[in-house]
Amino acid sequence: MLSRLGEVFKSFQKHQVKYLIIGGIAAVLHGVPRATFDLDILIEATEDNAARLLTAMVEAQLGTATLIDAEGLLTKEITIFQDRVRIDVQTKTPGIEFEMAWQHREIMTYQNQTFYVLSRKDLIASKRAAGRAVDLEDVRLLELGSE
Repeated sequence: MLSRLGEVFKSFQKHQVKYLIIGGIAAVLHGVPRATFDLDILIEATEDNAARLLTAMVEAQLGTATLIDAEGLLTKEITIFQDRVRIDVQTKTPGIEFEMAWQHREIMTYQNQTFYVLSRKDLIASKRAAGRAVDLEDVRLLELGSE
């Protein structure tokens, strides 16, 4: 999944988008062995950041980003962009606040591309708050991995 998103992350960096990888891919990056087919990101919910995100997505050839503006994006908790990959952009997520999570973020690199990932501690809090069976299993595995 990450290999197909290289240009997206490169564009996010270029446009200084404040985002955090959350959800299944964040769990995988923290060592949970599971399959996931979409990228979930939490963004700083400001109009300026949302505009930078949409510009970056269009530049990375994710055409569905042209179907909404920054203001519209901020009115929704989750906006799904389905192009060659699916990206779920969240302005809120259970169990965490963006600013605190941003301060705790982990900076990771894959194939020479840097990206921002929710910390293990914040990921556990978020998944515990979501409470779905798959999330609670991720919590169990994340906690085992930190022992």
